[in-house]
Amino acid sequence: MQPIPFSQIERFKVGHAQNLTAGTGCTVILCESGAVTGVDVRGGAPGTRETDLLDPVNLVQQAHAVLLTGGSAFGLDAAAGVMAFLEEKQIGFDVQVTHVPIVCGAALFDLTVGDHRVRPDKEMGYQACVHARQTESGRGNIGAGTGASVGKILGMDRAMKGGLGCFAYQAGDLKVGALVAVNCLGDVIDPETGNKRAGLLNENHSAMADTETEMVNSLTAESNLFAGNTSLGVIVTNADLTKARAAKLASMAQNGFARTLRPAHSMFDGDTLFAMSCGSVGAELSVVGLMAARAMERAVVAAVENASSLFDLPACRDLAGGSDGMVKS
Repeated sequence: MQPIPFSQIERFKVGHAQNLTAGTGCTVILCESGAVTGVDVRGGAPGTRETDLLDPVNLVQQAHAVLLTGGSAFGLDAAAGVMAFLEEKQIGFDVQVTHVPIVCGAALFDLTVGDHRVRPDKEMGYQACVHARQTESGRGNIGAGTGASVGKILGMDRAMKGGLGCFAYQAGDLKVGALVAVNCLGDVIDPETGNKRAGLLNENHSAMADTETEMVNSLTAESNLFAGNTSLGVIVTNADLTKARAAKLASMAQNGFARTLRPAHSMFDGDTLFAMSCGSVGAELSVVGLMAARAMERAVVAAVENASSLFDLPACRDLAGGSDGMVKS
């Protein structure tokens, strides 16, 4: 299993649009020929679109795009722009009078960063499609990662910058990649080293604290300290999968969240992963799943390591020494 550029997974295009002044954006993963798609929702507060279509018992067999967006539920409006772009190209489910693109999506909460009155909309979704290319995806403060933040259990004053990341592996002819917008409640851990890369800051911002400890300490707190989260991801692969197996792949890829996000899948997160398959490579699903989880691990770490400070949220690259959790003065 060797790392490869995410862009080497054929027939998938990635596009971003963002407003750095307002602190929000969206990312679209296009497969204009259609991709067998599954989804797994683990968080207790998801904001999603068209995920019921992905149930294996339902009619539609392929999706043409997955949208990851900021703006909370408001940001799902960006899907209208994705649909308009694809309809113009006559891509979608043929209903004789037109083509209806199958566009699934999920939203993360970034309204407390920048200007909450500006959210991804139809125009931003359209522009993300215009910018979509089969080239290496950007990382950090781009697309759905623009307003992402981490370590928010004690408020934004103690939080750090999240972002967007991607990573891919190849084994033989099999290619598996992960793209993720990291906007978690807690801390981001690099599982290869055990070091925290971003998360909750201590009171004087001199080092990182521990989110899970704070959660236990606030066990009986009446106020909702956990709002404003959700990490969103997409697995893309050239493996030959059915809808049921794509759903299982999305489920297995959640292991990547579990290994890097502490905690993951809380009742106040909307953690959602899609899996898109467009290819004919035969592979044992457990192998595809372990590669997906490993790719997601590295994508999560890449998201915070490539983020830059924005709206007074320090980033991983602002940490002195990297692994000791000390923040530069």
